[in-house]
Amino acid sequence: MRSRHLLRAALTALAVLLGLLGPLESLGPPGAGTAAAAPAGAAAEPVRIMPLGDSITGSPGCWRSLLWNRLQEAGHTDVDFVGTLGPQGCGQPHDGDNEGHGGALVTDVASRNLLPGWLSATRPDIVVMHFGTNDVWSNRSPDAVLAAYSTLVDQMRASNPGMKVLVAQIIPMNPATCGECARRVVELNERIPDWARSESTPGSPVIAVDQWTGFSTGSDTYDGVHPNASGDEKIAARWFPPLADLLAEDGSGDPGDPDDPGQGEAACTASLRVASSWQGGYQGEVTVSNTGTGPISGWTVRIAPDGDGRITQAWNGTLEAGAEGVATVRNAAWNGTVPAGGSASFGFVASADSASATVTCTATAA
Repeated sequence: MRSRHLLRAALTALAVLLGLLGPLESLGPPGAGTAAAAPAGAAAEPVRIMPLGDSITGSPGCWRSLLWNRLQEAGHTDVDFVGTLGPQGCGQPHDGDNEGHGGALVTDVASRNLLPGWLSATRPDIVVMHFGTNDVWSNRSPDAVLAAYSTLVDQMRASNPGMKVLVAQIIPMNPATCGECARRVVELNERIPDWARSESTPGSPVIAVDQWTGFSTGSDTYDGVHPNASGDEKIAARWFPPLADLLAEDGSGDPGDPDDPGQGEAACTASLRVASSWQGGYQGEVTVSNTGTGPISGWTVRIAPDGDGRITQAWNGTLEAGAEGVATVRNAAWNGTVPAGGSASFGFVASADSASATVTCTATAA
């Protein structure tokens, strides 16, 4: 009788113990029989941005530090600049990882299949590419450079089908040892916007960014090729609007609320610089500045050449001829969005006896 009571007590104690331990499968390793719960509030992955190019991007490429800090100030704090190369100073804190290889030719990078390894190591979501200066210096043709660009874009999409690519119309160059380089840059840059449109897809946009207009080899470089502090400021300022647009699409940062103060007052000014002139004509560069308190989504510039002048062609904008020589240039698809305080630009060629014109601007609120 006593043994029966002892057995019942032992079984009761065992049942209580098993109840405390829970189901037997919970005694196994994590994930055995039950799924491990994801940590609450896990942070999203940062948007990974690869600055790609040659020494203008990487040696030291201080426009990257200016761009990174401007993104931070605009609320895009969840970005990660990536590359297999590290920072080289620049005098201010920034994420200095990059893929700017001094002396590199984009045609060589493509033919030697170098980019896939860099992509595999860094896994970017966005590529910011200023590439081709050394190709121009080496007299590689625009056809060869654009073919190399296409190879790189294919490799980027193999790494990430949703890759977003910003491609520069490269800054001007006028080195003492290359009298033809200035003309070669113009010939390459004229073809980049059409190339970008032909490569772009809705899921993987390729966007041309004008780094050439308004950039002076005399005041914005220290050797006719590489940017000085003024040049770095201009390069960063040109990259910022299209890059911020891509980040806003990805949900990075705070793009602002339509009801926030200063969101919607649209205003702009246009300023003209004569880049070069010759008998019977000249080349002009127009900078459109957003002087309003909020971003604009488009702009229109009216150009009235002096005398009997006519605008014969334009780039980085859509040209519409008007009466009595007056022309209208509307923004291109990639440079219409301009943040408050920012700018966009386009160029044109005029047939005229006098290298002067009156320019006015109208903005469209974002």
